[in-house]
Amino acid sequence: MENKSNKFGLFYKIFGIVGILLIIGVYFMPIWWVALQSRQYPKSMYPKGIRIEFKYNGVYNGCEGVKERAEITTNEGAECLTEMNAINHYIGMFPIVRGINSRVYKKHNKGERKVVPEYWVFDTVKDANGEDVIDPETGSAKEINVTPKYLNILNGILVNSKYIFAVFVLFAIYFIVTPKRKNSLFAILPALLPFYFLFLYAYSMYWYGHHLDLHGGGAFSGIKPFMPTIFGHGKVAQFETVSFPYYGFIIAVLVFVVFIFALLFKKKYISLQNK
Repeated sequence: MENKSNKFGLFYKIFGIVGILLIIGVYFMPIWWVALQSRQYPKSMYPKGIRIEFKYNGVYNGCEGVKERAEITTNEGAECLTEMNAINHYIGMFPIVRGINSRVYKKHNKGERKVVPEYWVFDTVKDANGEDVIDPETGSAKEINVTPKYLNILNGILVNSKYIFAVFVLFAIYFIVTPKRKNSLFAILPALLPFYFLFLYAYSMYWYGHHLDLHGGGAFSGIKPFMPTIFGHGKVAQFETVSFPYYGFIIAVLVFVVFIFALLFKKKYISLQNK
């Protein structure tokens, strides 16, 4: 009986260690990808359309180099993240939050240079007649930061995701080194890794699709708030949208599976120990 107990004890620890390694690895992997495809973006220049990729720490350019014909072969892909932002801007959608991949630019304000995240949105201050209020010091219209609160929250989650992952690793270690049934929670929390992404991704897509008031509704006044394609194929205006999980999501699901096995083995180990 003791040998059998030790076997299950070894199994849950091995699965726990594998789970930790997968957690560390998945942090650096692309989890999901989204692409916009249209006639105006020919496959000769955009083989996969206007494509972006999502990681737990940010959003990245997903375009690859063009290699379809020798005369246009290049190892550098188009900056599709910038292109998609431009398309979204046209219909009144707010800029894509990029997390740690976010760039900053220097904005002049009262003669001073201020570093500003590129997803921030500014509007001009208006007087009672709806005219721009001019700053006497600069001679330019006064500006006010009108970035929606959710974008700052989302950016904060992405930027600080490395600390969240570090906590998950610590939870998993605690789960491994403490042979107590009540500590199962410390395996369940990191096990839910793929579901955290799905919730944040789906809600963020919903938020972006239902906030098209970046500049009064955008140029396409006929576009009403909508739910962007989460999985599969869809269509918005003249664009076909494609959205699918990437290999990182499969690894995230493996994290869930591995920790479930670790929990089951630990439960068996504890039950045998108490006999």
